[in-house]
Amino acid sequence: MNDAVTAIAPDNSLTTKDMESVLQNQKKAFLHTPYPSADQRKEWLSTLKQALQDNQSALVEAINQDFEGRASEESLLAEFMPSINYINYCSRKLTKWMKSSRRHVSITMQPASARVVYQPLGVVGIVVPWNYPVFLAVGPLVTALAAGNRAMVKMSEFTPATSALFAKIIADIFPEDLVTVINGEAEVAARFTTLPFDHILFTGSTQVGRHVMAAAAKNLTPITLELGGKSPVIIDDDFPMSEIAERVCYGKSLNAGQTCVAPDYILVKKERKQAFIDAYLKAFSTMYPKVNNNSQYTAIINKRQHNRLLAHIEDARNKGADIIVAGNEQITDGSRRLPPHLILNPSDEMTVMQEEIFGPLLPIIEIDSIDQAIDYVNQRPRPLALYYFGDNKQTQERILTETHSGGVCLNETLFQVAMDDLPFGGVGPSGMGHYHGQEGFLTLSKAKGVVSKGKFNSVRMLFPPYNTRFKQVMIKYLSGSK
Repeated sequence: MNDAVTAIAPDNSLTTKDMESVLQNQKKAFLHTPYPSADQRKEWLSTLKQALQDNQSALVEAINQDFEGRASEESLLAEFMPSINYINYCSRKLTKWMKSSRRHVSITMQPASARVVYQPLGVVGIVVPWNYPVFLAVGPLVTALAAGNRAMVKMSEFTPATSALFAKIIADIFPEDLVTVINGEAEVAARFTTLPFDHILFTGSTQVGRHVMAAAAKNLTPITLELGGKSPVIIDDDFPMSEIAERVCYGKSLNAGQTCVAPDYILVKKERKQAFIDAYLKAFSTMYPKVNNNSQYTAIINKRQHNRLLAHIEDARNKGADIIVAGNEQITDGSRRLPPHLILNPSDEMTVMQEEIFGPLLPIIEIDSIDQAIDYVNQRPRPLALYYFGDNKQTQERILTETHSGGVCLNETLFQVAMDDLPFGGVGPSGMGHYHGQEGFLTLSKAKGVVSKGKFNSVRMLFPPYNTRFKQVMIKYLSGSK
């Protein structure tokens, strides 16, 4: 194993030349082993799984340190459970995914056979956000290794303890020319995305995603963007409000709403609005009887993000919104914990309705009908997730076919991300491409078409010169001419 990774840029000392050197070493290693066997890939995944299990307590504490308050149970549920499950899932499916697939050969090409071979791309560059620093590093890395690639992983500068520890763990289990973790400030990340990777997988904001895409374009590097957006919740008439509120509250309160697929705003009919408010406040108070000094409720990651959310609240209040604070609590424990703020009567002029919230603020918008809800969603940028609560199968089908989003949950929130066998990705401003499940394997593989022929060549009958009646008739027939 190569311990050089542990020295890479925890002090922001990494240069572009250093990263280029690591990339070139990985590309050389890839050329030496361009198609790792299924057993080799499974061994990599097993090694990573064991390392996560061995270092679980240390990573949980590092995350808690970076957030200055996140429950160990939440980190286990949101970071480790999906990571371990995904490793297990990919290990089970890998041999099947790697098999070439036979394809149809038309009569005009016979005798021949055709198949698709799934070949690793090479070196994948992975950019990790701060909100789930383990899961959103491990998920893309598992996909890259399962597809037979090598990887360079840029961790977030906003989770320094977790990023440094993850770099050390990876350096202890993998050689530098297989997996390298890079730490550093935003300047390092910007240089990272200019490198000529064989693929870049970026998870983060839409604004930064545009810069990443522009940088990748200079090298014609294909890219997967996992972004975000304002994920709506549509509430219909025929589902119990207590169930709706509880499921939405859990999805919004996990990690204090700092989740790319967290419910962003509610669309509910006027006659059910107050019932939702009451049920939501009750659900939150049941899960979190208080926010002050509650170690089970996650803090906002840093002062900058905390101030951004406070600015949204003040802007909404100044522009006429009514705001209900869960428990009417004032935070006096010196932390950045922020109780839920339900924002009533929001308008498009408010910043909270113009940007992805990424925190425990929840605008509630009155609608007259499901038609109006669908129109409201469709008039705005396509979100990463959409949530619909209602039992009517026809309306569910309308939601699925008449709206566009990265994914949908019917009568639930968040859980589409945890389904290993479902593709996960955005559409339009919320992203492009997938990296979960078989779709992720395909994203980080080259589907190479292969045609095989023997010594007999029937196509010779169609070779020039086209001076016989037989050739002329055959060509016209095969081309569909009348």
